[in-house]
Amino acid sequence: MQRKNNILNHSKHTYRSGIAMIMAIAVIVVIGTIMALSLSLTTLTTKKTTDIYLYEQSILLAKSATEYQLLRIAQNVPCSDLDITFTQDAIYTINITTLYIYENTNTVDPCIAGTGTAYTTVTTPQQDGSALIDVSVSVTDPSITSEPIRYFRRTIQKL
Repeated sequence: MQRKNNILNHSKHTYRSGIAMIMAIAVIVVIGTIMALSLSLTTLTTKKTTDIYLYEQSILLAKSATEYQLLRIAQNVPCSDLDITFTQDAIYTINITTLYIYENTNTVDPCIAGTGTAYTTVTTPQQDGSALIDVSVSVTDPSITSEPIRYFRRTIQKL
């Protein structure tokens, strides 16, 4: 029995089509496009996550700054020292401003008696002794975030 093998038979010419090369190039282009889109989405997601984290931290810092300002008012800090600006972790700039709401006849509190900043006067004793506290927290460092983040909180607190 004899094997019939075409390896040594060079008389037949076989031609290969170029469709395999075109398909390989198309697959490479499609995979490259998908990889570029996924990389773009990854960087966008990272930026959004950072911005959301900084914004949530700003909200918490504003709440804490309001409580801190109430503590300072309760400790009878001189009125000229109540409006402050300070930084937290070298990232956040916190600005606290306090205005008072009081009755026209109130002269007991030195802040209300003229050295503090009055917002308005009221006519009934039940409305007397409130403070309007404005807290502004901002992040403007361009090395941390590409766009500035600012959170503002206004609170009316009974003293």
